[in-house]
Amino acid sequence: MKELKHLDSSQVRAMFLEFFKEHGHTIMPSASLVPVNDPTLLWINSGVATMKKYFDGKVVPKNPRMTSSQKSIRTNDIENVGKTARHHTMFEMLGNFSVGDYFKKEVIPWAWELLTGDKWFAFDPDRIYITYYPKDTETHDLWRQVGVAEDHLVQDKDNFWDIGQGPSGPDTEMYYDRGQEFNDIPADDVENYPGGENQRYLEIWNIVFSQFNHTPENTYEPLPHKNIDTGMGLERVVSIFENAPTNFETDLFLPLIKQTESYSTKKYHQDDDDDVQFKIIADHIRTITFAIGDGALPSNMGRGYVIRRLLRRAVVAGKKLGINDNFLYKMVPTVGQIMKSYYPDVLENADYIQKVIKSEEERFSSTLNGGLNLLNEVIAQAKADGTNQIDGRTAFKLYDTYGFPIELTREYANDEGLTVDEEGFDAAMTEQQNRARNARNMDNGMGVQKDVWTEFTEPSKYVGYHQLTIDDAKVIGLVQDGEHVEEAQPADNSHVEVIFDQTPFYAEMGGQVADTGDIIDNYGKTVGRVVDVQHAPHQQNLHEVQLTEPLKLNARYRLVVDRQRHLKIEKNHTATHLLDQALRNVLGGHTQQAGSLVEEHYLRFDFNHFGQVTAKDLQAVEQMVNEQIWKEIPVETVETDIDSAKEMGAIALFSEKYGDRVRVVKIGDYNTEFCGGDHVKNTNELGLFKIVSEGGVGAGIRRIEAVTASDAYQFMQKRVDLLTNVAADLKVAQLKEVPHRVSELSEQLKAANNKVESLEAKMAAQQAANVFSNVQQTAAGTLIAAAVKVAGMGQLRKLADEWRNKNLSDVLVLATPNGEKANMLVAVSDQGVKNGLKAGDIIKQLAPAINGGGGGRPTMAQAGGSNPAGIDEAIQQAAEILNK
Repeated sequence: MKELKHLDSSQVRAMFLEFFKEHGHTIMPSASLVPVNDPTLLWINSGVATMKKYFDGKVVPKNPRMTSSQKSIRTNDIENVGKTARHHTMFEMLGNFSVGDYFKKEVIPWAWELLTGDKWFAFDPDRIYITYYPKDTETHDLWRQVGVAEDHLVQDKDNFWDIGQGPSGPDTEMYYDRGQEFNDIPADDVENYPGGENQRYLEIWNIVFSQFNHTPENTYEPLPHKNIDTGMGLERVVSIFENAPTNFETDLFLPLIKQTESYSTKKYHQDDDDDVQFKIIADHIRTITFAIGDGALPSNMGRGYVIRRLLRRAVVAGKKLGINDNFLYKMVPTVGQIMKSYYPDVLENADYIQKVIKSEEERFSSTLNGGLNLLNEVIAQAKADGTNQIDGRTAFKLYDTYGFPIELTREYANDEGLTVDEEGFDAAMTEQQNRARNARNMDNGMGVQKDVWTEFTEPSKYVGYHQLTIDDAKVIGLVQDGEHVEEAQPADNSHVEVIFDQTPFYAEMGGQVADTGDIIDNYGKTVGRVVDVQHAPHQQNLHEVQLTEPLKLNARYRLVVDRQRHLKIEKNHTATHLLDQALRNVLGGHTQQAGSLVEEHYLRFDFNHFGQVTAKDLQAVEQMVNEQIWKEIPVETVETDIDSAKEMGAIALFSEKYGDRVRVVKIGDYNTEFCGGDHVKNTNELGLFKIVSEGGVGAGIRRIEAVTASDAYQFMQKRVDLLTNVAADLKVAQLKEVPHRVSELSEQLKAANNKVESLEAKMAAQQAANVFSNVQQTAAGTLIAAAVKVAGMGQLRKLADEWRNKNLSDVLVLATPNGEKANMLVAVSDQGVKNGLKAGDIIKQLAPAINGGGGGRPTMAQAGGSNPAGIDEAIQQAAEILNK
């Protein structure tokens, strides 16, 4: 038996990447967990998720051979985390990819070399088993040729990768035999085989042979270019090298488990139930740390909700281990230390990540208490109703909204002599999982591969940095309605795409919109309008054109960019760089760009920030940007290699991919950034910068919209005109007197409102004396019901407070007209609630009389309606309801 190497997680990751680098692959950095320019994904959930644009042909990579170790998040099976040996919410997927280059004959021998070669993993070949698609005899034969024994090759009809429309094909999976001592089932069990449900044969690698297009017509057509997509779970492979029973006993998780032990009175591997909690904490803190580090923040929506849910599950797990203080934030540096060899940014941003997690932990303490309050109410109600059971929907609400696992709800219920409707809970859980599964099926979709421009490799040069007109541009590529043509004709609803050998038209990128302009022939006639410019798969500028005359392949034309529009866009693009730096300077270094749009008349800038941006902060940001404009700083552009650019201190934006040569935009000593866009020559060209709006647009994402130059002047002039009109209405001679006059009027209005409230209170007191004296006796208890004339719901609540303090009856029903609407309030005394009366139930029966609806607590409920004429009917119904 061949002796197993001992490699830690950093060594395994490095060895995998180095192997494929030696085989001509480019090592791609691990992308942000927050998808960029891919609205179909909530998270990056696999290595191939970052390669979709290459596989569907939208972009041709510089090197068709790529390899990566990609951090990924999947939370569809969150309930299994800690209960199984391998489930995680975040994992690293090692992968190698070929876009139309090598295929089965190359990748299978490489896989065997990596797995068994002495220089590499050096696994014992006798421990490797392979599954393959039964009809894929070529894969079977190739495995045999590299030395895999026939009895180590297993047919499996599930070895076909297909997620719907897009690339698909057979795949082959590699399993490592850990021996029967690692198994969780008997040796003679029918599942005891590679690919079965067991712990003995551990799946470690999957190679997908993408060779078909799954078309919208549900047919399988050969791909124009066959691809390779592989995935090897780092955590699984490390568990083999470290001889760990599960992934959690590896160097990726064990330090986190040990740290959790230091906060708890319990120890790992003393109790199976406690072990689950340790694993949940170790898994979830990794995911939370990386997600926040990549710019996501806790919230009640989307990926923010995922973070919040994971954090709450980890806190509840801590409470089960006897940890009552906030502790998760303390574990962030440990995550950083474990992952620092490949992800040094975690430690660099540790302070910020800890701040976010600590704040969320503190917030959850009150939420957890709210869940306990709801649970106590539910328990009391179940006892009062005599059901002695907590219904499944309520149990699921406690789980989904407050973070209560079903086990915790069951424990509380058992203590009170109650049961939980677990079938109802499971049904609600299944509904949620089905929704998640449907969303997941949509998430993983990949476009059908198209090759209309994929094979077009002729170079095209962008010259718009220096000139906005070209007199002799040659048409080198011409497509009309998806077909290459020699001549394109003007026609309604016809789609024409053109590539020139050189062009002054900027292709949309980095938030900067595309240029527009005209195409003119040798006779001075305009033959078409450029309405959009994007990048072709080989990165040429691809012009979308609306034709008025025929356009010919190989003919030459004059290209003219809309100069005024272009210059305005330049100003706004430079302003985004000034704004980006100002935000970092004022709000802190954690602030990073989360998206931008540079248009002709305004700019939009999204950025990560935890918390609000104050008016004082905004003023400081705006002032800082304008100071750079008034300093008249030269804006320089330098083209260099990426390492030299980083030495210059250039800021790399996460949404961009950079090649070997990069363009750096430098604004004096103030700001240096990677950027391929167009900019002014001097900041003084911006003239003026003005923030128009600021607000939140998502979990931890803020948005600033701003204007420059003439648009800033027009914005300010509108404000001045507005202020001038206000001054005229206030009858003040000068604009500077407006604030004083407004302050005077505000004080006068405040005094008048106080008088009105005083009079209303007196009127309410007078009415109360009359109303409260009329107590009716009903079958359900005493009732006071009356129509009153007071100033809305606030006055009704004051009357209800007075009624409750004096304990005047079991039930109070009050209603008042409010213009064309009606307000109604029902209150029930504590004794009335004990007798089975509920204010919410009563008001739901009364509200239809006023064409309204309402609800509330058992002791207090209120309703609004659109029919004041129905108040008397509602008051009369109150006694009838209580007499039933």
